[in-house]
Amino acid sequence: MEKRRIAILGSTGSIGTQALEVIKEHRELFEVELLVCRSSWEAMARQAREFDANAVVITDASHYLDLRNALEDTGTKVFAGMDSVCSLVTGDNIDIVIASMVGFSGLEPTISAIKAGKVIALANKETLVAAGRIVMDLASRMNVPILPVDSEHSAIFQCLMCARGNKVSKLHLTASGGPFRTWDRESIAKATKDIALKHPNWDMGAKITIDSATMMNKGFEVIEAKWLFDMPVDRINVVVHPESIIHSMVEFEDGAVIAQMAEPDMREPIQFALCFPERLPLSTRKLDFAKVGSLSFSEPDPERFPALGLAFKAMERGGNIPCALNAANEAAVAAYINGRISFYGISDVVGECMERTSYISDPSLEDIFATNDEAYSLSGRLIDEMERR
Repeated sequence: MEKRRIAILGSTGSIGTQALEVIKEHRELFEVELLVCRSSWEAMARQAREFDANAVVITDASHYLDLRNALEDTGTKVFAGMDSVCSLVTGDNIDIVIASMVGFSGLEPTISAIKAGKVIALANKETLVAAGRIVMDLASRMNVPILPVDSEHSAIFQCLMCARGNKVSKLHLTASGGPFRTWDRESIAKATKDIALKHPNWDMGAKITIDSATMMNKGFEVIEAKWLFDMPVDRINVVVHPESIIHSMVEFEDGAVIAQMAEPDMREPIQFALCFPERLPLSTRKLDFAKVGSLSFSEPDPERFPALGLAFKAMERGGNIPCALNAANEAAVAAYINGRISFYGISDVVGECMERTSYISDPSLEDIFATNDEAYSLSGRLIDEMERR
């Protein structure tokens, strides 16, 4: 495998830090060209030094001087702002862009990278939730591979490699069920953020962890799977699998099901995307089936986890409504983490925002950005109303 030059958008987050762990195991195969973070300048300065990054960007410009001063004795170039990110990802010195910024903010630089013909290792599911048709059409026109990094979509991607042209009848996305899998609705309604942030299997950032607790994360993954694999939503199934050993499955017309299995460790799908189509050694814990013992499965409960149903509803309506779903969820999750609304207030805000956002059946990219602003603003007003009650 020839050396690959990497840009990591969201380098100080969960995916970014684990990507750097993968790169550290195979330093001879990777060159870190660009690191991007929102505000964690101290952590990114350490990363830049360790991996001798060519350039770094901090999107929160208020920390630019801190970062520049921290790296002034190095050869690393320091930039600030989203415009710098969108410009630098197009550079000839970059082969693969790991898109792992959290939320809607990841859309613009991902589109810039696709236009420049970069391979995309996609960990930012909101990009396809908000603008799936636009992004996939652009990638197709530019002949740009979009390699999934989410464990579920990486699993499906790996299973589909065995399809050999045979027709797929269904995709099965597995879900851990989150911290409230066995709780009743009344108890969940009272859940504090401290409990919601304790995921039983995965180490993720706060936003994604809350999305997992509401199961909105799985709804986003259904939408993402639709676009990544060109699969109608009614042929995408969600099954709760608390052990998180089977990461997802592909069912064929004859009823045969192929599953991808591994210990819950994001480094495996990250490395698969970075090294595709090759597989390299990785210091993850390997499956011991005797110790695993048994695997269990159940249907998700729509009464206790209404957010999952909202995602399916958004895709049924189509157009710009999935974008509104994403924007409202970003605002509502932040409000929940800040103690402004209850756990079920998240899905209440999202559902109301979806109903009240101006509908566009075939949105342009400009429409998507306008919808994001409209839905985010509307969600803010709904959250304010909830607080006053």
